[in-house]
Amino acid sequence: MTRATTVRAVLAAAVLLVSVFITLTMSPRLGLDLQGGTRMVLQAKDSDTAKADRESTEHTLEVLRRRIDSLGVTEPTLTRSGEDRIIVELPDVQDPRKAAEVIGKTAQLSFHAIQGPGTPDEPKPGEKDAQGEKKPGEKDAQDGKKPGDKDTPGEKSTQEGKKSDGGLTLPDEQGRPLALGPSRLSGAGVKDATAAFDGQQGAGWTVSLDFHKEAGRDWTKLTGEAACHPAQDDRRRVAIVLDDRIISSPQVSPSVGCGVGLPSGSTQITGSFSADEARELALLIKGGALPLPVEIVEQRTVGPTLGAAAIDASARAALIGAAATALFITIVYRLFGALAATALAAYGLISYAALVGLGVTLTLPGLAGFVLAIGMAVDANVLVFERAREEHAQHPGRTLRSSLTAGFRNAWSAVADSNVTTLIAAGLLFFLGSGPVKGFGVTLAIGVLASMFSALVIARALTEIAARSRFVSNYRGVNGIAVPGRVRTWLSRRDPRPMRHPRRWLLISTALVAVAVLGIVVRGVNLGVEFTGGRLVEYSTSKPVDVERARTVLADAGFGDAEVTTAGAGDLSVRTGKIDNDQEHALRSALAAEGGETTKVRDELIGPSLGDELRRNALIALGIAVLVQLAYLAARFRWTFAVGSVVALVHDVIILVGAFAWLGRTVDGIFLAALLTVIGYSVNDSVVVFDRVRELWAKARRVPVATIADRAVLQTVPRTVNTGMGALFILTALAVLGGDSLADFALALLIGICVGTYSSVLTAVPAALVLERSSKAPPPARKRSPGRKSGTGRARRDPLDNGARV
Repeated sequence: MTRATTVRAVLAAAVLLVSVFITLTMSPRLGLDLQGGTRMVLQAKDSDTAKADRESTEHTLEVLRRRIDSLGVTEPTLTRSGEDRIIVELPDVQDPRKAAEVIGKTAQLSFHAIQGPGTPDEPKPGEKDAQGEKKPGEKDAQDGKKPGDKDTPGEKSTQEGKKSDGGLTLPDEQGRPLALGPSRLSGAGVKDATAAFDGQQGAGWTVSLDFHKEAGRDWTKLTGEAACHPAQDDRRRVAIVLDDRIISSPQVSPSVGCGVGLPSGSTQITGSFSADEARELALLIKGGALPLPVEIVEQRTVGPTLGAAAIDASARAALIGAAATALFITIVYRLFGALAATALAAYGLISYAALVGLGVTLTLPGLAGFVLAIGMAVDANVLVFERAREEHAQHPGRTLRSSLTAGFRNAWSAVADSNVTTLIAAGLLFFLGSGPVKGFGVTLAIGVLASMFSALVIARALTEIAARSRFVSNYRGVNGIAVPGRVRTWLSRRDPRPMRHPRRWLLISTALVAVAVLGIVVRGVNLGVEFTGGRLVEYSTSKPVDVERARTVLADAGFGDAEVTTAGAGDLSVRTGKIDNDQEHALRSALAAEGGETTKVRDELIGPSLGDELRRNALIALGIAVLVQLAYLAARFRWTFAVGSVVALVHDVIILVGAFAWLGRTVDGIFLAALLTVIGYSVNDSVVVFDRVRELWAKARRVPVATIADRAVLQTVPRTVNTGMGALFILTALAVLGGDSLADFALALLIGICVGTYSSVLTAVPAALVLERSSKAPPPARKRSPGRKSGTGRARRDPLDNGARV
């Protein structure tokens, strides 16, 4: 065994041992779409006193963290995204109404002196929400709505402007308008707030306040001034205002003398609170006011059963697909195929350990990407084995080890270029994707790197050790390298000329694109709620409910614009405009009256502004993907080859979108992930073909490029077919076993890989040939052979050749 083989074997063993250790000692970090829970994206907005920048958003995040911790949510996650967005993840929270109420409240608490009765006709900010209620303060608490919940940022600014002028009129708990003085004390001065039940004085649930030192003196001064007015006078009361609504206006006790006031720590807020309302108010005051108002622009809820089912389905698909792929490459490449299958199993272990060890959050698209990468991991092995077969056929006198070494050496360029293009697609998914799609990009990148290690280190070490065996070398039917494959034998016997008339292939591709465009124009693209805004909820009912009956029930409940379809095994999918959590609860109650116990399986809420942004970002991602791939290919190949690859890439994108338009399938963020993956796969295939064209053309510069292209296509077809079969096994298993959550993703990749395999040969190459007719660039220069010394004509001996000849 050579020194290089020994180093590879030791390195492979070390990496595998570390991977086994990580797998046995650490658990994967599951995203909310796999473990169940709620994810919210909050948009911070400018206020009159603060701008929504990085610093103020961080302060807002800390206030929200204290509030959510008080709710008792297990292991919540809050992170800032960009300058002015906050991502909140709440595991196991299936009904986000309570959390949304607590998170969304600004909780601006202030204390005011009352100057007397207010004028009813005077404009009163917040009066619109209070009018028509029997007891505005109590009604608001019972409904669970925050004070000032319906105010817009413009209204908020107007209210604060009136405060600064020293005058504000608000209705008290009974709806009577009161004229308030300027704010004398804010919620920032409150040191602690606790909810307690006062059974002795019959006040019910109250909130007790404890002030900081300076704020305590201000409170004492404020209550001392109020005590100077006679009993039953409105001016003897103190207004406690939360988000521009009076929640309590207690009268200072007659026992308190003028100018004496109440000491800090003896203040109670009363207001006919329930236990939950009192606790919520206490945690809001204790957590502090939000420096910036926030708006929920995205909300996703996934039931625990959906995530568990997705994990089980993906695991079955991975096992069945990987077994089918391993069996296929074993049949094609015999012993060396079995060794590659062993390396494939090692790849699965290494990539899983990398995901766990790096703390990557495994999302549903990421899980699908992990499964998909298993099928794509055989690509490097197929490239090497096919080049080794060619070397052995061209040089029958070479040993098996020499052919194998030459196969690894000659395949390196195609392996590197094809994997770089896939890494570019993964990078675009991470930087331009949103939510779970980022997890797919990370998983795909880790899978690419792990597959290269398994192919170039583990598989190479195993095959080199096996090639030293005399039994493996002597019996051609055992090793799988000395015998050409059936596809290669058939092509060699028929010797077709597919590139004789390249324009014909371009006409066929143009016709396919025209059909796809027709589908986009006639049927339209069914954009998901992620790109249009609105709400999409999936329910499971204990009794079957017909779709038409469900539409009627929802229309009677006031949701006439709801689109109802079936989802999964008898589930109902309801898509509406933007509705809040209370309206969603009413919608679910209406379905429950017809279908019995109704469980929310999945819930997606996207604000219209975010939908526009995501749709715009999707188009930008596609544009950047095309330009980046074009730039890389132009740097690595001739400009004609680069343009041909990009033509095939655009061809694949249009056909895939058109296919989904004809099928009426939803185009959403998961589809975008599949589309960018198809782009990487399409360029991957084109790179392999053009790499061979460049190599053959450099060796025969006087031969017409069309003839060179024919040879390159025929030589790379076995690799293209074998690699495509590996990916198709996995994707078919995902489509059949993955359930509804992965069906569209797998379908998009199935269509994309089939179309990409076609276009990489019959669109990219013909396009490049047509461009070459007008190109004046000379043929590529031949690379200096690594087997020759500079300045000499003597060939360097193969390191695996001992020089003996028979």
